[in-house]
This record gives sequence, C-alpha cells and structure tokens, in this order.
Amino acid sequence: MGEGRPPPEPHGAAVTRRVLVLGGTAEARELASRLAAEGHAVTTSLAGRTRHPRLPAGEVRTGGFGGVEGLVAALADVDVLVDATHPFAATMTDHAAVAAARTGTPLVVLRRPGWSAGPDDRWTRVPSLAAAAAAVPAGARVLLATGRQGVGAFVDVDAWFLVRAIEAPDVLPPRSELVLARGPFALADERALLERHGITLVVAKDSGGATEAKLVAARERSLPVLLVDRPPLPPGVEVVDSVDAVLARV
Repeated sequence: MGEGRPPPEPHGAAVTRRVLVLGGTAEARELASRLAAEGHAVTTSLAGRTRHPRLPAGEVRTGGFGGVEGLVAALADVDVLVDATHPFAATMTDHAAVAAARTGTPLVVLRRPGWSAGPDDRWTRVPSLAAAAAAVPAGARVLLATGRQGVGAFVDVDAWFLVRAIEAPDVLPPRSELVLARGPFALADERALLERHGITLVVAKDSGGATEAKLVAARERSLPVLLVDRPPLPPGVEVVDSVDAVLARV
C-alpha cells in the first residue's frame, strides 16, 4: 500500500475506510450508496460536465482536481481510490493511476463489461471516433449516440445525423437533428426511433451496461453498427467488473 500507510487490519475487523470514488456512472452511484450503508466515509468526485447529474450518497465534490497534482493532494486524506468513471474517460483514469502510484494509495478501477456481438449483429469495431467518422458512408442516415463530446468528429461527414445526447454539444453537423435525452432507453422506443427517422447506420461507443437497446433494435432491422472500442487502461492497474468486487477489496 505504499510507504507511510498503516498495514491492513486483521481479516474480519470492522474498519471504516475513507474512500474517494471518481464517479459519473450508475455503478459509481451504487458503490457510493453501499459504501455509505456499510459505514465508510465516501466522497464521490464528479467532473461537472452535466448540469443536473444524479447525485450519489455521501459527500460530493464537483469540477475535477486540476490534473495529477491536485489529485495527489486530495489523496492525502484517502485510504482507497476507486475509479468508477465512464469507460471512455481515459484522461481521468490515467491521472488516477499516476496519482495512486505516487502516493501509495490502493487503486481499484471499476469497469462494467463491454458488449459482445451476436451472430446476427452487423458490427464493425473501430479504434476511435475519428475512425468511425471516416467509415460513415456518404448519404447515410446515422443515429449518433456517442455523447456530446464526440460529435465534433463528425461535423465534416457527408451524411445526415440524429444526434442524441444528455446536453447539447458545442457543435453539430450541418445536416442533423438534435435529441436531448438521458438513457437507458426502452427497446420499443429505440425501434420507433430508428423507424421514424429512417436510420441506416448506428454509431456508438462500447460503453457496456444498460444502454444496449439501440444495438438490439439495429440487429432486428439488420442495420450496420460502427462501435468505437474503449481506450486502453494504464498498465498494472487492478480492474474489476462489479460493485461487489470493489466492496470485497475495500
């Protein structure tokens, strides 16, 4: 656990941990709730990009840390750091790994499993948003479900876009329609959306979790999907795929 930190207590001892959760996901909210219920002192950090986020249990801080140095300073009063950010929040995950290594703070990365294609899915995996934009056929009618920060990669693509995001992006493709909505979405609604707008292609990130209804609806209509792969994790970090696994380590 690094120099200057006390040795672990005997197995089975009732211990209160000071846990900092880097949040913004449903898993982070569940984790904060269960940590608080077990008597741990939990603080969740939110990036502040969403104006009306769903708040977790425990203390909440908003606005980030100002880079690695700010996170290092914050870890002075933390026993365990949990990175439960979105699978595509690569910069925050990198900062967490560096700050944890410098301070000797135990770090656990919580990542929900990604999606796996079935035999009837027409998925093409691409390594980045830029690669997805380059692969969009001219004249396509695209459901763009990559979040507000990913829209900029598609502004010069010769296609029509139905852009769906929680909040309005800074830029939009010239031929587009914006839908502001927060998932997860029901399968029946996704079917109707694809039908109503004549969608011929779905572009999404491999976020995992309960937002896969759009992929099921695309499969039913035999529509192609461009799925952006997750960025790689920093080497050497401990990764788990469930809240239960995090609690076992805390």
